[in-house]
Amino acid sequence: MSALNARLRYLFNSYYNQTATEQEQDELFQIINASTNDAELTALIQQAWNDIDVNEPLFDPSKSMDMLNNILKNGNQDNIHIIKPPDHRRLWLRLGTAAALMIFFGFGAYVLINKKKQSDPKKSIAKTQPSHDVLPGGNRALLTLANGKTIYLDNAQNGVLAREGSTQINKTRDGQLVYKGGKNGATKGAVPMNTITTPRGGQYQLVLNDGSRVWLNSASSLSFPAVFTGKTREVEITGEAYFEVAKNAAMPFRVKANHTVIEVLGTHFNTMAYNDEAVMKTTLLEGSVKISNNHYTSVLKPGQQASLNQNGEIKVVNDADADESVAWKDGLFQFTDASIQSIMRQAARWYDVEVSYEGQIPIREFTGRISRNVKASELLGMLKYAGVNFKIENKHITITQ
Repeated sequence: MSALNARLRYLFNSYYNQTATEQEQDELFQIINASTNDAELTALIQQAWNDIDVNEPLFDPSKSMDMLNNILKNGNQDNIHIIKPPDHRRLWLRLGTAAALMIFFGFGAYVLINKKKQSDPKKSIAKTQPSHDVLPGGNRALLTLANGKTIYLDNAQNGVLAREGSTQINKTRDGQLVYKGGKNGATKGAVPMNTITTPRGGQYQLVLNDGSRVWLNSASSLSFPAVFTGKTREVEITGEAYFEVAKNAAMPFRVKANHTVIEVLGTHFNTMAYNDEAVMKTTLLEGSVKISNNHYTSVLKPGQQASLNQNGEIKVVNDADADESVAWKDGLFQFTDASIQSIMRQAARWYDVEVSYEGQIPIREFTGRISRNVKASELLGMLKYAGVNFKIENKHITITQ
């Protein structure tokens, strides 16, 4: 066990048992907040847990809620969002790192204990595990070239994949698709159009010929030219994508989605346009965008979100939660007052599962976030603490009362 992990174990136990000194409490939260991002902190926590003998469980799972309550009362309240519904069964999840840590060891402890014991055939506890489970999605996509040739990017080797005119298409070591070469603005000959499509359970990143970067969420597609020509740079999406557009005032960038055009010069924004969602949402993080259709036009400022309903009406929300809109890009599920149906639509796309409901759909709302790298049972296991039951069988999740 490393010195840091050993120290974490000691501080965790001391804090919960209320034997920690004021200096030790400060040290615990300093360690928690020292991590630059949640992924690093989660890795550290998991390593600390792996170093603990299964016969010496860190916490009694039955006491996890008491522990969380204690942390929430004494921790940094500025970074924690707590909501108590009338029936007091709403799930409490963190928006701050400290609360996430405690939820991981409280709500998630039983999962990790079970995993460790499952690895020992003499200590199998299979009866406590879901009969089936579903792994999270990953970098999977299909590239369709102008000539109709298709390339499965998850299986393709790194390096040059193809050429479209003067443009070279490369797959990098970190799993990105990069278009290089060609001259934007050229008008000679037909413009070769490419399409990248992510399946349910897939995601991908690419760099367009002009240097613009695009993150494509699961069950989405992006159609784009191998090289931009003419007076505008135009692409078309289905599903969800996050854009960091390279600035070029002489050649505006346009995104088409659901009979709507989003026009930018250089900016960061997210567009969600799934067919199974009631509204299309565009959230602006940086710069300026103009959203227009046959009936409405709206110009967004950073921090605003435009919602387009099925009637084509545009509603602009000020002070939108930009972090929630782009959490998927950073490997997170993040919810604010989300219904179980909304959560399960995201889960269905990411885990590539079908979802059904037995009996009345649970009326619950959830606020919080969790890594998209967990198995489906771990995501749903946390919702179970709010009274949402489930079963997983053959890529099918059933929500029950």
